[in-house]
Amino acid sequence: MSKQRNLKSVLIGSVAMASLTMLHMGTALAADFKEAPQLAEKVKAGELPSVEERLPKSPLVMEPITSVGEYGGTLRRAILGGGDQHNIVRLIGSENLVRWSPNWSSIEPNIAESFEVSDDATTFTFKLRDGMKWSDGEPFTADDIMFWYEVLLDERLTPSKHPNFVETAGPVQVKKIDDTTVEFKFEEPNGLFLQNMAYGFGYYVVNFPKHYLAQFHIDHNPDVQKLVDAEPAAADWVQLFNLKAGPMHTPIFWQNADRPTLHPWHLKNGYGATERVVAERNPYFWKVDPDGQQLPYIDQITWDQVEDVEAILLKAFNGEIDYMARHIGRPVNLAALTDNKDRGKYDFYQVGDIPGSQTALMFNLNNADPVKNEIVNNLDFRKAVSHAVDREAINDIVYLGAGNPVQTAPHPLSPFYNEEWAKHSTSYDPEKAGALLDSIGLDKKDEDGFRLGPDGERFTLVFLVADVFGWQYPDVMELVAGYAKDVGLDFQVRASDRSRLFEIVSSGEHDAYLWNCPGGLVDAYANPDCYLPRGQAVFWAPKWAAWGADPSTGTEPPEEIKELFEIYRGVTSTADPAKQEESLVKLIDSASKQLLTVGLIQSNGAFGIARNNLRNHVDPMPIAGQLWTPAPYTSQFYFEGGDNLP
Repeated sequence: MSKQRNLKSVLIGSVAMASLTMLHMGTALAADFKEAPQLAEKVKAGELPSVEERLPKSPLVMEPITSVGEYGGTLRRAILGGGDQHNIVRLIGSENLVRWSPNWSSIEPNIAESFEVSDDATTFTFKLRDGMKWSDGEPFTADDIMFWYEVLLDERLTPSKHPNFVETAGPVQVKKIDDTTVEFKFEEPNGLFLQNMAYGFGYYVVNFPKHYLAQFHIDHNPDVQKLVDAEPAAADWVQLFNLKAGPMHTPIFWQNADRPTLHPWHLKNGYGATERVVAERNPYFWKVDPDGQQLPYIDQITWDQVEDVEAILLKAFNGEIDYMARHIGRPVNLAALTDNKDRGKYDFYQVGDIPGSQTALMFNLNNADPVKNEIVNNLDFRKAVSHAVDREAINDIVYLGAGNPVQTAPHPLSPFYNEEWAKHSTSYDPEKAGALLDSIGLDKKDEDGFRLGPDGERFTLVFLVADVFGWQYPDVMELVAGYAKDVGLDFQVRASDRSRLFEIVSSGEHDAYLWNCPGGLVDAYANPDCYLPRGQAVFWAPKWAAWGADPSTGTEPPEEIKELFEIYRGVTSTADPAKQEESLVKLIDSASKQLLTVGLIQSNGAFGIARNNLRNHVDPMPIAGQLWTPAPYTSQFYFEGGDNLP
């Protein structure tokens, strides 16, 4: 059976998880725990408590992906500047209360030792591991989760709340039952809450160490102004708290190395502070292997900051990259990486990076310019642009034929694949595009052949393009701008770093954006961002998304968009998988007919490289939307022979 078919069967299995009501994983305790030699030396020197004292009473026993490992080595990677933080997060930063199984087919306990869900899917109770500790040795208890909840409810710190934790009646109600038990209660059924907690953004809940962050909160430290005065970048305590903790929706552990963590490695220095980011073993990490060896196996991870993708490739050729798909796992690099794999001492693994669209045109349907807003909200305009673009040529030129020219839609590997959705308005037909543009009043042109808007001015849209992935988006957008010019549309391209662009598009201060869309696989259940304006990264309708989270904010959408919200309630308000699937299919069908984003290319999956002696990494590695892989399984990675020099 092919890897692609294996991936499909794995991911279809996760659909049934919406009906999960209770799961408890026992943890068979080893008689004698073992630890890394470097930690044993610190224990002997009196610098650390014994491994038995550092572990919780019931550590999580991780069944190995392939084999029990051995200690040692440094896993080396590279990172780009300006907005490449997920290079760190996706490798070491996804330890949540619950997790997906290694094959992404079921939800299992993680930080929580066990969990229960009420029959009506309104109440979720998590039992924490007794004796669990942060990376600085301080206890992790229910009080830390309650501190996160306090920050969530604090309008000064969290004026906009993540949709995972908000319902029509307001934010979820969180209650401490005892030091190791926490209850999350919703007024209405929330059939996707466990999935949301296992996805990437579920990590918010367990990333607010109270003993450290409370000092920066005015309600916990009346003398916080002294700390504000000592921090040049903070004008008040709110700014100080956000500097140390990160805004609620982006807890920036990758920038604040002082912040304790529950991850297998903790940072010695922050991203952007030096040319090399270093993460060293967390001596209090709470997972062990079946032989009782405390994880992680690998001593440390490093990310060398480089200027561009070419520099990463060169490091790979020279044998300086031990595990990486990000930035380099694209078809155009395959030949060069193949030619140099003996020199670089690596081999390939498959990445099932299968979004709803690898590249999609996202017109800002909440444009502050009334002329532009009226035009981009006209469905015929979006259809015209869709027909103006030669997807086959883009696929051949940029992706070397390795993609599918389709709209934003579920991937063929998805149980929801529908060819009608995928092929809607995708034919390359400049004549039809021109006729559609004429029909909506863009029938006059200036002396350069560009179409004039109803105000008599050249109709120009500026597309923002993130250069964090260097090659893909700028190349695609330049081609799109050329096709647009052929039908008289003036599309300007502005490339910048991802963090700056995210600020602009999140506030709706843009004309259009080129990015990818989740929802290609079963992640569409909890991550329908391109089928519905819901979430923090809805670049095509940020003000509708704000309204959807809180109707007192943002901009009230038209009825056809309101209907999408109502349809999606059929997914979230039940734990019945059949009803969830029925509503999700209805949602995607309605969104497809409205062409909310103009999809271009859908990936067939990418690849990565791994050191020849690196073990326990999943192949193929499925990833879609907020499936933040390879975490939380990197603590199992090990180098056969104990180091990365095979």
